[in-house]
Amino acid sequence: MSGRDGTIKAAIAAGEQVSPAGRRPRPVAGIAPRLHERAFDILASQIASGALAPGERLLESRVAERFGISRAPARQALARLERVGLVSRSDGHGFEVLPLAGPPPVVSAKTISDGATIQLAPESTWQRIYADVEQEVVSRTALGAFRVVENHLAAYYGVSRTVAREVLSRLNERGVVRKDTRLHWYAPALTPAYVAELFEMRAILEPGALRLAFPRLAPGQVATLRANLRDAAAHPDTVDGARLGILETELHVGLLGRCGNATLMEALATCQTLLVALTFLYARAPQPHGREPFIAEHLDVAERLAAADIEGAADALRNHLRGSFGRAVERLDRVRREFCPGPLPYLSPL
Repeated sequence: MSGRDGTIKAAIAAGEQVSPAGRRPRPVAGIAPRLHERAFDILASQIASGALAPGERLLESRVAERFGISRAPARQALARLERVGLVSRSDGHGFEVLPLAGPPPVVSAKTISDGATIQLAPESTWQRIYADVEQEVVSRTALGAFRVVENHLAAYYGVSRTVAREVLSRLNERGVVRKDTRLHWYAPALTPAYVAELFEMRAILEPGALRLAFPRLAPGQVATLRANLRDAAAHPDTVDGARLGILETELHVGLLGRCGNATLMEALATCQTLLVALTFLYARAPQPHGREPFIAEHLDVAERLAAADIEGAADALRNHLRGSFGRAVERLDRVRREFCPGPLPYLSPL
């Protein structure tokens, strides 16, 4: 029995409606597919294409976050994938992608590149202002610590305090803001001591995440990473701050995120304020002659991964992080000397 036939029979057994051609019927004209149906189609397509590899774990919370939906439709989509035999419940928690029994099933959903953000639900109000708030806060932490006043933030953007609170909660998850002992929001200054702590934590955790991620990487993921870095190295004058930020994220978030350990990635998320800050610093304090040292260091990691030298890649990653600390501190010093942002009503210097 082919994988496609097995999937169809499992769908019938589970009570799914399947057309004579082997495809689920299209929704009635004028009625949009439900969120869980759209999430199911995308995930099934990615399993069929190999973008989601056998053995990869799918967590309800991660599916919900990636598609911008609540946990309920994410749970329904995963349950449906289980019913049709594309995933099974993991021994720990979540679901594990199963190997296909034969040729990949034919699915109608468009295959989307792995790691992409697919917004299925309408953008929330907090999402419309989040990027701007994050940039404004992070750009000032190079200068010092700031208290973030929730009601002033809401008034400045013309949103409710509930929306402002959601933005601050998301910033807290990224490590950009914290709460003090009086439960007031504040953004800690990126002092050399604080930056040193963040880099030290990354140097301990990221090599371990890399080792776990290597056997779980999507087909072609290392090749794509290496190609992007080679192109950046060959054409340094075309690499701006935004692209540097993308290259940073491709390794430190996209690749390490394949480690399959949600607890580890949550610990690493507290360091992501550095990635946000570095994107700002790349634009404000670029390297002389447009050459960024981390590109060669990332490329060293990618080349070792391509050669299946996982321990060499972990060592290269650790060395990259150690070298990045000094460059980050130097950039922060330059920004403090040269950057003079205007005041914002929701930020008060501490």
